[in-house]
Amino acid sequence: MAFQPESLYASPNALAPHYQRFRVAERCLLTGHSHQAWPDGSREGQALAWQDAAEYVDEKWEAAYAQAALVRAGWYRLLDDDPAVGAITLGQNTHDFLVRFLSALPLRDRPRVVTTDGEFHSMRRQLARFEEEGLIVHRVPSACAADIADQVIAAIDEHTATVMVSSVLFASGHIVPGLDRINAACRSHGIPLLVDTYHTLNAMPFSLAAHDLEDAYLVGGGYKYCQLGEGNGFLRFPRTSTLRPAVTGWFAEFGDITGLVEDRVGYAEGDDRFAGATYDPVSHYRAASVFDFFEQHELEPALLREVSQHQVGLLAKHFDALDADPALIDRDRSVPLSEVGGFLALRTPFAGRCQQLLRQRNVWTDYREDVLRLGPAPYLADRQLMDGIEALAEVVAALPATV
Repeated sequence: MAFQPESLYASPNALAPHYQRFRVAERCLLTGHSHQAWPDGSREGQALAWQDAAEYVDEKWEAAYAQAALVRAGWYRLLDDDPAVGAITLGQNTHDFLVRFLSALPLRDRPRVVTTDGEFHSMRRQLARFEEEGLIVHRVPSACAADIADQVIAAIDEHTATVMVSSVLFASGHIVPGLDRINAACRSHGIPLLVDTYHTLNAMPFSLAAHDLEDAYLVGGGYKYCQLGEGNGFLRFPRTSTLRPAVTGWFAEFGDITGLVEDRVGYAEGDDRFAGATYDPVSHYRAASVFDFFEQHELEPALLREVSQHQVGLLAKHFDALDADPALIDRDRSVPLSEVGGFLALRTPFAGRCQQLLRQRNVWTDYREDVLRLGPAPYLADRQLMDGIEALAEVVAALPATV
């Protein structure tokens, strides 16, 4: 069954009945950029994982790998990738892959990483810690997303081992243009580009070919817009990759081992090159059922982007109508909403307090430092979004007295 956008704006939202266990019709869950609700059917996926373990015991892995294959297929679809060109390793989270990717680079010879000052917390923290150990990290400003590509390209030199950037900035929600130009510059210097796609996939259409990223490395996961829950990170890399991560587990020995010579660790060809070790497969059962749900109901990225833009636009319109004191709370209007991802970022020195007061009003949000993030999702009706902004008006009015 396919949904028309208008049916997702109405009250009740036509998609909401599929999310009854998360009570999306009873709560204003503006956490869509961080943790979206899971469709009810995903519980059956988790139950199947338990059933397979009970039935097959240690022989459950064949069934688990079948679920993993479905998850991998879901990522190929969202990336618009060709399995003959790209390989995908599945893992618990993007941090696992950041570490494995960095461990594969020739950092003794090229001890420099180019990135931005607007990367997600795991990348920010890990690079800062490695910086303490001697890694040179060059961070270009991310305040203006339109300038990032030029700044990154200008910063690449003969000591640079890699470039690490996001396709959508996690704090502002701004889309980063020029990934194709960044990758072309990396290619000319013989270094890999790593792109974080977490705030892009399933929030908007994305195509590796359109961005000329077939030879790039991409990380992402299912905790946010994909509704897959925890334990569903991935690293997509060119199938021709010869990188040898120093941080490696025994699952990377599965399949055909290449380059196995005396005193040298070999790696499997294909999807397992960046693999770790034994994992909990429950997350893949859940993810496979969610990907199936999205396909059955034709919830494609183009439709989800249309709905998201309508919802973010509605939130922005009603926020602007509040005419709030910009010293208390404001939003960046320097870029059109068409250049913004799946959430509305509000800048306020009272972001944490706003989040707490909104939660008391049954409006669920999150914040990062001085940014309050409002993330709608396709199961929310327009009326719920407007109710959320009305609650925000009450919170802002109370700020001087409560802080």
